[in-house]
Amino acid sequence: MLAAALAAVVGAAHVLTGDDALTDHSHDEALSITWRRPCAVVRPGSTAEVSAILRLAAEHGVSVTARGSGTGLSGAAVPAEGALVVSFARMNRVLEIDTENHVAVVQPGVTLAELDRAAAAHGLTYPVQPGENGSSLGGNVATNAGGMRAVRYGATRQQVLGLEAVLPSGEVLRTGGKLAKASTGYDLTQLIVGSEGTLALVTEATLRLYPRLPHQATVLAPFPTVDEVAAAVPKVVASGVGPLILEYLDTATMNAITRAEDLELGLPDGVRAGSDAYLLVMLENGAKDRLDTDVERLGTLLAGLGATDAYVLPGPAARRLVEARERAFWTVRAMGAADIVDVVVPRAAMPEFLRRAGEIAERYGSRLAGCGHAGDGNVHLSVFEPDDDTRHRLLGEVFRAGRELGGLISGEHGIGRSKRRHHRELTDPVTLALLARVKAAFDPHGILNPEISPSPEDTT
Repeated sequence: MLAAALAAVVGAAHVLTGDDALTDHSHDEALSITWRRPCAVVRPGSTAEVSAILRLAAEHGVSVTARGSGTGLSGAAVPAEGALVVSFARMNRVLEIDTENHVAVVQPGVTLAELDRAAAAHGLTYPVQPGENGSSLGGNVATNAGGMRAVRYGATRQQVLGLEAVLPSGEVLRTGGKLAKASTGYDLTQLIVGSEGTLALVTEATLRLYPRLPHQATVLAPFPTVDEVAAAVPKVVASGVGPLILEYLDTATMNAITRAEDLELGLPDGVRAGSDAYLLVMLENGAKDRLDTDVERLGTLLAGLGATDAYVLPGPAARRLVEARERAFWTVRAMGAADIVDVVVPRAAMPEFLRRAGEIAERYGSRLAGCGHAGDGNVHLSVFEPDDDTRHRLLGEVFRAGRELGGLISGEHGIGRSKRRHHRELTDPVTLALLARVKAAFDPHGILNPEISPSPEDTT
């Protein structure tokens, strides 16, 4: 019996089979995915135990889904019915903060908040902030998480220097290391990053850290139209001010998050009434005088790009607005959004994409509300369309519009279960066939997250 064999590896206390435990591990935060009941949840405490678990799963022909904090938005942590969930809750140690090489070595169950505290003690920071500080580093690696600071630092992919991972066979693989660069064969590190637990289970990650800059300023600029906000973004990026955060929010989203957080920003009524969208820009610097100069330059630039005004927010208000933006998912979920998608397009294509997306929604009689990481072209759309078939067709057209403009259907949330069908429909057969062959090379028996994995059937 599999449960007994697992208990022999990790101890009976770390094999969960009760109804409550299984319910807690049957879903992530994806809005449109049906929860699935696993056969059991196992909580390893070491790489050796993960290796033994995968060997047992292969022997018993049971599929495996890895789980961190369960904060994903695409259903990648939702197991197949009767699958085994491997929870990394016990593998949650920051193994090293290397101040000379500016790297952290962490286990997959470490949360962003825990790493931030450990790095801050040394005057360092890990820059990826996808909006949920309780998310785990293993999950961030698996989905290539991004967030608001990606415009300056890049997404998770740019931060991962090396990995320890266990293959479905139970073999342990080490890739990369504390290296500034490498050109030695295929880059297996970057192949595993973003693979959503379909190739290997990450048991350790070596991550870049950066100096923690002491001075920040946040500017909020209302614009009369979404088009003007979107058109302003490439100019702000090209200006040289180097924004840490560059976000756009349409009026519906801004009103929703400020109302949900009871946040008063002090904007005049006339300005709010005449604004269809906002640009939120955060700057940081090591020197206060240089930061002040950048803020002044930014205000002048925004005025020339059509902003009604540019408000430098007081520190407490700025922090609360950024936090409210990070929690936008919870706000729109409470408002009844049926799905949230994160199409990414070239920055310069954002005005055209937003125009097309609005026209598509209007044609279906549906509603889209938007915000996103404008600095890297990652558009987050909240979809208010309860009918599953209608929503699928609507999103198919939205994704196709993004692809036609040189984009992809996900910038950071991943494909998971929620977008697999769209990915199959919009990706060329050559690419799908190659992805299936890569999957087969890592996982010939198809036990890791098989229901979201590329497969030969995707090309037929």
